Amino acid sequence: MMESASNRPRLADLILLIGRLLLSLIFLHEAWSLAADITATFDIFAKLGLSAPLALATIALQIGAGLSVATGFLSRLGALALALFCLATAMLFHTNLASQNELLHFEKDLAIAGGMFVLAVSGAGSISIDKLLRKRTSKMPPWLRAVLS
Repeated sequence: MMESASNRPRLADLILLIGRLLLSLIFLHEAWSLAADITATFDIFAKLGLSAPLALATIALQIGAGLSVATGFLSRLGALALALFCLATAMLFHTNLASQNELLHFEKDLAIAGGMFVLAVSGAGSISIDKLLRKRTSKMPPWLRAVLS
């Protein structure tokens, strides 16, 4: 069966996919770096006054939400979680705005949060697992249908 033109991915959906992949890359890379040397990660978190369980939660959040955004699976939730994570990171850890480096990290976190908020509102587009799941919405609870929309 041939696909109609209206069912084919549009340029906007391809651009949305590229944007999702680029946005998720920083989180997946950071999680991998933190997990690769977990002892050093625990030491860094300890120096910041943060616990080992929080380090593990950070890694899990970055992997889970990063994959959510990349694959388009519950992407609105993943994007919202990463947006809030970026805002928290900016406000808690990049507060010395007199330092050019800290200011840059603060602004970068705000910019990524902005992109994630846009994704949370727009959804993942047609090239996503969410799109595949939306086709089976008749048996889903209303809250899940809303998340996938």
